Amino acid sequence: MPITKSAEKAMRGSLRKKGINDRRKRAMKEIVKTMDKVVKTDKKGASEMLSKAYQAIDKAAKRGVIKKNTAARKKARLSRLVK
Repeated sequence: MPITKSAEKAMRGSLRKKGINDRRKRAMKEIVKTMDKVVKTDKKGASEMLSKAYQAIDKAAKRGVIKKNTAARKKARLSRLVK
């Protein structure tokens, strides 16, 4: 538990940021999972979803939720699935 007042404020801020980061990461993971399911049935639909998946991955990387190379690796694997 935080002892000083500034530590309490920092904890509140970090919890707020954690919530935002978790939401962004969950959104990214969900769209990747739906892409995996759609690829097995409908290649054309998957290629249309690819831009939304790229957008979610890029936003997560931009905000520091995932690293830049992780984002590149995820996008490469998704594009390989669609082709």
